[in-house]
Amino acid sequence: MSIITALANILHPRGEVALTNEQRITLAAVTRVASALSAIGVITIITTFSLSRHFRNPMHRLIFINAFYNAFDVVCTMISVSGYSGGNKSALYQFQGFLNQMFPVADVLWTLFMAIDVYLIVFRCYETLAVRRLEWKYMIGITTFTFIPAFIMLFIDTLDKGPMCGSVTFWCAIAPKWVLFPIVIYYVPIWSSILITMVLYILVGMEIARRRMAHDTAMSSIDDSYSNCDDFDTQLSPRHISTSYSADESLVSVSRLNPPKRSSLSFRQYVLMSLFFFLLSVWVAPSTNRVAAFIDPSFGSYPLLLAVGISGSLRGFWNGLVFITVGLKSWRRRNEEECAMHLSRDMRDDDASGTNASTHSATQAPARSIPDI
Repeated sequence: MSIITALANILHPRGEVALTNEQRITLAAVTRVASALSAIGVITIITTFSLSRHFRNPMHRLIFINAFYNAFDVVCTMISVSGYSGGNKSALYQFQGFLNQMFPVADVLWTLFMAIDVYLIVFRCYETLAVRRLEWKYMIGITTFTFIPAFIMLFIDTLDKGPMCGSVTFWCAIAPKWVLFPIVIYYVPIWSSILITMVLYILVGMEIARRRMAHDTAMSSIDDSYSNCDDFDTQLSPRHISTSYSADESLVSVSRLNPPKRSSLSFRQYVLMSLFFFLLSVWVAPSTNRVAAFIDPSFGSYPLLLAVGISGSLRGFWNGLVFITVGLKSWRRRNEEECAMHLSRDMRDDDASGTNASTHSATQAPARSIPDI
């Protein structure tokens, strides 16, 4: 009987958490400030991607596409409690409910597909063009998967529970009386995507760690060969190395400037930034609030609602932060690689000039000593 009673309590229709007028004003203020930050993040993503070629790798492209979805999400959170004032039947409230059901889920799915892209690049050796060919499939899949339930929800209305699209205290979403539906069509897809994303990034992180160990081992072997080569060269007289030293030095210089290629992926770049700071910080508070209300229909916590409002309104901001941070890391890495390539080319040119000069001098004046290089 206790189990049946507990289940009945969980499935019992629940109402809204009572808030004072001052609390609603505070909620509106903090959610709109957070929404403004997200709007800045969306504008930053679109502007930077359009103007800078350094922010156009596959991950940046997906964040850029997702920015247009984030723009609708910003509209939803910027409405805040204004839709609530018009009642469940108002057009603004229904519009907010549609946006609130579709675009937060789409945001998480885009993050999942970013992880899939990284997995394909690391484990399946996908090139940039191959990854780009998947983007339209991602767009169709995400839009279809999120649009259908959000659209159907607008037309469901029963005498017993009322409209499915209703109040959740300070904005419109699936009404609290529809107890299981928010779990099934909202939080289950979200947390399933988060868990899959975590697994993919853990696999990528393990692979990157393995490659770095291989890189360090290879570098140690090269350093040992350098020391042996240096010891051998010191035993040779200048005349013996007149025709071979420059070429050997050029080879060593090129090897030092072009070590075994390190994976272009960074553990911190692809795992810590997009996974922990973005996914978990955004969805812990809303999920905690939903689970608590699911277990206890009378549960209500104003500080937790504030956390839900702030974190739910910052999705565009976190995307913008990830976009810029990852882009700056990639930009710096590319600049370092270009500098190394230029330096390597200059060294090869200098070594070639030295070789030609040494050969010419040995031919014209064989008795003349070759200077140490």
